[in-house]
Amino acid sequence: MRTVEVLFVIVILLTAFTITTQFAVLPSPTEAFGTNLRELSQSTLETLNMQGILSATVFEDPNDDAWGELQKAISVSVPPNMVYNLSVYDLTANSEGIVTYELAHSISDASFGSSSDAASLMVASPDVTFTQDPQTVGESSGQPITLYILNCSDSNGWWITGYTGQSLATDLARLLSPYFQTTVLVNSTSELADLLDGTKITGQDGEHVEDAVIVNTFGEAVPIPEDYCFGGAHQADGYDSFSSTYAKYFYTLGSLSSQYNWTWVSIVGFPFYYVTNTNYFDSVQNGYGLYGMDCVATAGVNAFLQGLDTRPYSYDTADTTGGIGVVQFTSTALDRCNYYGIYPSPYQTSSRALTVNILANYNLEQVAPVFQLKDNRIAAATFKHQSGSGALTAIGLTRIPDIRVAVLGLLMYYGPTVYRSEFGASGTSRLVTLQIGQQGGS
Repeated sequence: MRTVEVLFVIVILLTAFTITTQFAVLPSPTEAFGTNLRELSQSTLETLNMQGILSATVFEDPNDDAWGELQKAISVSVPPNMVYNLSVYDLTANSEGIVTYELAHSISDASFGSSSDAASLMVASPDVTFTQDPQTVGESSGQPITLYILNCSDSNGWWITGYTGQSLATDLARLLSPYFQTTVLVNSTSELADLLDGTKITGQDGEHVEDAVIVNTFGEAVPIPEDYCFGGAHQADGYDSFSSTYAKYFYTLGSLSSQYNWTWVSIVGFPFYYVTNTNYFDSVQNGYGLYGMDCVATAGVNAFLQGLDTRPYSYDTADTTGGIGVVQFTSTALDRCNYYGIYPSPYQTSSRALTVNILANYNLEQVAPVFQLKDNRIAAATFKHQSGSGALTAIGLTRIPDIRVAVLGLLMYYGPTVYRSEFGASGTSRLVTLQIGQQGGS
């Protein structure tokens, strides 16, 4: 009897399953997987170009065997069940500078359904060497801007694992100096004190304290001159005796950024978290065994923004940063990577992203965001005061620092033009587009 009941239940279940599958509507591949086809196309082109495969192939005769090797490389690069079409265009310019595009060759592995997207990349011939002459920041306005890079020998860094502030200063000078008429390395906290007093460090004609860019290479720690420490001549501008904290020093930096229209650059991590001076704080450590610095914690960035907003100082420990995990470049950042020839990974991990609330709280304007907004937090951007005087470029990523992100953010903010002597010349560049689609469309 029980055997009959079991068989009866099995028949009912099989019948229900059959009827359900007949009427079920399955999602399209796009809905099921959510692949961003344009980003996939862009990353595939950039990867193939960095590997040298694109530039070695797209200038060859269409009958050359290299095209078959390129087709294999694309097939390996794109996920299964996806089809592609790669098209290569010649660029020609007439006497008026108008550029036209003519299809030179294309390869594909199948026809597309209705779901596809494309990206493009300008590829230079391997036989051509391009020269470039960057416009210096401020040149177009007739007021060249000085780049100051903190290289203080009497300071330690934090959140710059694998580097020192001094080694990062050298690398940043190499990457950024072509875009500035004058670059000055601030080699000690005593030289930094001169700069904070509004005094030129080198005395050369091209050095201008006003409108300058100041890059802090020491991560979450900021060099502090002894005069601004407890007992120093400028103690009132550096030390908050009531709260026993150096948050007042960061307030002063914010006030000076407003006064002199400085752009202060924090290259990684939580801005203004520690002060560092290896002579004054020789017996003080940051809680992790690194001596030569003192912790200010969350009050630091709040104090700086108070100063930038020219409001009275108050000790505020409200947390304005947070971790948001993996973040992705904006489309503008991807475009500027190609323009300036700087290629950090478009995906980074942000553990110190600033909240959007600071925009309204401190009268700031977000300019040139490097990453897409996530969870109402900004991983990297320049925050310019609405008065037009003073700004903070904050790169709130986790360690190990990739200084190319900071360089990219700064160039996005100022937007200097790069003049290329061969760019667009006939036969030296080709435009490559890659269209990727999912089989069956949507």
